[in-house]
Amino acid sequence: MGNYECDVMIKLFVFRHAETFDNNRRIFSGWRDSELTPKGLEQGKKIAEQLKHFQIDYAFTSHLKRARKTLELILAFHPSVSVCIDDRLIERCYGSLQGRSKERFAHEDPELYSQIHRGYEAAPPRGESLRMVERRVLSFLKQLKEWLKQTSGNVAISCHGNSMRPIRRVFENLSLEQMLCLENPQDHAMIYDLHLQKLLRCDKKESLQNWKGVRVPRKVKLAADPLNSLKRFY
Repeated sequence: MGNYECDVMIKLFVFRHAETFDNNRRIFSGWRDSELTPKGLEQGKKIAEQLKHFQIDYAFTSHLKRARKTLELILAFHPSVSVCIDDRLIERCYGSLQGRSKERFAHEDPELYSQIHRGYEAAPPRGESLRMVERRVLSFLKQLKEWLKQTSGNVAISCHGNSMRPIRRVFENLSLEQMLCLENPQDHAMIYDLHLQKLLRCDKKESLQNWKGVRVPRKVKLAADPLNSLKRFY
């Protein structure tokens, strides 16, 4: 098949992972690997029903189980989809707060809780600010746009609550204040149309082989770790 230029409309299916045990217990999860609850499994199936009649060609997720399992539920109706793990989509690292109760922390230090919970610049000790998360997510989106000019197809993106915020800010043209106030659903996907001009179509067999993803080593639990491969985006 030869290459040629054309205009196309690509669909992006963007969703947050379904409910986890940390979510249910109101615990700062971050880079902890919390699993889906029974309710979460049902939420994932609900997203799967929403998207089952759409064509999905490629999928991206972080390495954390909750995002991967949610994506797995969605792709039950799309068994041949190529999946790439890219940790630019991983949840915000909450540093030393990971594993702690949100309610207890809010009671102990309400001012700091407010700055971290809905702030943009404030970072938990040894964790990430939302600005840091946005920088890595925007790097992912920029690469995705350029990659899709070479390899067309609809894309599913299994996100986390905070990594989904910058994506929605871009595609919904939100202000910073609007993004900070977002509450991302765990039972349905956002669907966006991405119009690309002068698309250079290639053979589908190339799949995700040319994607240059970013992986955080599983043993890395805090953003401040020297082995954190996301540090270059901060």
